[in-house]
Amino acid sequence: MDSLVALQQLVPELGEVLERRYRLLKMIQSEAPVGRRFIAAKLGSSERVVRGELDVLREQGLVVSSSLGVHLSLQGEKVLMVVQALMREFRDFEYLEQKLAEALGVGKMIIVPGDVDSNTSGNRDLAEATARYLKEVLKNGDVLAVSGGTTLARVAESVSGHDLPKDITVVPIRGGLGEDARIHANSIAVSLAESLRGSYRQLHAPEDVSPCYLEQIISEPRIREVIALGRRADVLVHGIGTAEEMAKRRGFDDASLMELIAEGAVGEAFGCYFDAYGNIVRNTTSVGLRLEDLEKIPLVITVGGGRSKAWAVMSVLARGYCDVCITDEGVARRLMSIKDIT
Repeated sequence: MDSLVALQQLVPELGEVLERRYRLLKMIQSEAPVGRRFIAAKLGSSERVVRGELDVLREQGLVVSSSLGVHLSLQGEKVLMVVQALMREFRDFEYLEQKLAEALGVGKMIIVPGDVDSNTSGNRDLAEATARYLKEVLKNGDVLAVSGGTTLARVAESVSGHDLPKDITVVPIRGGLGEDARIHANSIAVSLAESLRGSYRQLHAPEDVSPCYLEQIISEPRIREVIALGRRADVLVHGIGTAEEMAKRRGFDDASLMELIAEGAVGEAFGCYFDAYGNIVRNTTSVGLRLEDLEKIPLVITVGGGRSKAWAVMSVLARGYCDVCITDEGVARRLMSIKDIT
């Protein structure tokens, strides 16, 4: 870190240039092949500035242009990995991770650059960070329990390679929710198992059911067996949603949504809606693991990014069931402000 500080003192504009070109490389990686006009619009810049930056990157052999647009070269991909590590040092992420872990009562914080709310490529970074961490902690024969959601779907795409553990069983922790089957926990369990070259189980039930049917559904032998397997998981990874986002996915009408917000709900996980202090303000009747089941799972990983999710992340972590939280800089900086950490 000292050498980077010295460089910034010698070349004050270094950080600004590094940030600009890092964002540009990330944009190209995420959206390629892509044209100048699209890049300029996404980055809030002018085509003239983007053209100049692309010329520099092209001269360095980091990007390649074609009739379809611009994409990263192999060298560009390698350089981007190095620059991403540098960005952690420039932004002092180790300090952020340490301070937030202490303030939120989490064993470990992992922060990736960017903000999902302002740059959709941030979801890819979150997914890749989660995939890397899973590769580190999963052991042969482990049971991995997973939730649904867009970020977890990207994690499933990011887990691959030849140095993976053997005989991993992936199990969904919730039933289906909403219309998009691609982000259901069942779909993610299948995709993750295929990437890990392991096996999977399916929870063939909707997440939300009427209370009068709940006992009947969870007493069905196959469903009961999958839920029991999830409770014995060695590692569990789940996403976090804002209260409003998850209420809409559950089909709340406007009146019910406003009532939920008036009750103070800011975050949701495992069918529970939490206020900013982690108190449960509403509980849904749902099929799958419950919040209290996390007490017996050795490693619980929580994933969520985007500045707008800061209160949701804080509310869920306040319950004390998270061992590792993987988030982005947008959430981290907002949480530092909320918790008044300097």
